This record gives sequence, structure tokens and C-alpha cells, in this order.
Amino acid sequence: MSRTLVIKLTAGAKEPERANQAFTVAATAVASGATVSLWLTGDAVWFAVPGKAEAVELPHAAPLADLVDAVLTGGQLTVCTQCAKRRDLGQPDLFPGTRIAGAPAFTEEILADNAQAIVY
Repeated sequence: MSRTLVIKLTAGAKEPERANQAFTVAATAVASGATVSLWLTGDAVWFAVPGKAEAVELPHAAPLADLVDAVLTGGQLTVCTQCAKRRDLGQPDLFPGTRIAGAPAFTEEILADNAQAIVY
């Protein structure tokens, strides 16, 4: 039986190591064929906006923009509803395929059978 990996990232560009770790795990899980749902909260929501991940540099790490692309290609990227509103972000501001959802959807995902949740 397949498990779903649900990752919540709370770190934005000011914490590039945490952000890169979350995207690296998500992209690696996607590449391995896992079902992946990556939630962006707080300042991490900016990574769902085209052009923002390119500004993050971290030595000895895969470029964050490449990791974002990998997650968008094979996983589900979700932006927190309240976090998006606080930053005046709407669906047109985000990468195509990114959804905006709140705590009820997150709770449903992490409480589902065969789900594993990780928070960065």
C-alpha cells in the first residue's frame, strides 16, 4: 500500500537551509514515485510565486527553483489560505497547479490512512 508524504514548510527565504531541506525531501519523494503534498505557510508562500525561489542561494544544495519545479511536476503544492491573504496573493500570482487551501484540508490530509506528515 502506498503512503502519502505531507510536508509543511514554515520557513521563507530568510531561512534558506530549512526551506531547501523541505523541498529536497519533497522532490526526492516525488522522484521515488511517492504521492507528495507540500504545504507552504508563513513566508514560505512566496516560493509558490514565479521568480521568488531563484533569489535563494544555498551552497552545496540543489537550486531551490529546480526543486520547486520538481514538486510542481509530480506533487501537489498548496499555499495556506490565510497566509496568502496576509500577503495579498491570489491564484493568478501563483504557479499554475498550485492550490490555495486552509487548515481543514491540511488536517484531512495528515489524518488520512497511510499518510506521513513532516514539518520544516
